[in-house]
Amino acid sequence: MRPSPEMIPVLIDAAKALKGSPKRVFMAKTVAAMGRGGQRWAQEHLGWCRETIRKGTHELRSGMTCVDAFSARRRKPAEEHLPRLLDDIRSIADGQSQADPKFQTKGLFTRISAAEVRRQLIATKGYTDEELPTQQTINTKLNLLGYRLSRVAKCRPQKESRRPMPSSIN
Repeated sequence: MRPSPEMIPVLIDAAKALKGSPKRVFMAKTVAAMGRGGQRWAQEHLGWCRETIRKGTHELRSGMTCVDAFSARRRKPAEEHLPRLLDDIRSIADGQSQADPKFQTKGLFTRISAAEVRRQLIATKGYTDEELPTQQTINTKLNLLGYRLSRVAKCRPQKESRRPMPSSIN
């Protein structure tokens, strides 16, 4: 039994309103009510994926819910989109870096900020503003590469206070 043409938008909207396992079970029940060839008809007329319908049929038949692995998905790192990014950051930061003067750490101290690295990537390496990651991400990549931002030591003027003389202490 195929649904009437008036029912097609209702079925599509109902499936869009549901998520996860309830959506798959709804799709499987609908296709099961259609009988033989229902999966192919649902794919052609309703736009439903046959793999999703099969998964829902399995859930309906076994009574077990298939767990979606949304937590296993992740955002790809910036270096995957821009493979030369770390090399370009390293080439910019190397000219502005120095080792720890007391050699207590292996990190490199750099005088250049993440915002300036981003500006130089745009100016000298040919990146566009839209394709580059944010300043915070570039700062994270600098830390990942072992660069530590150090403040420029400003010399302070000495105070012009006189030392108290031993005779002036009461």
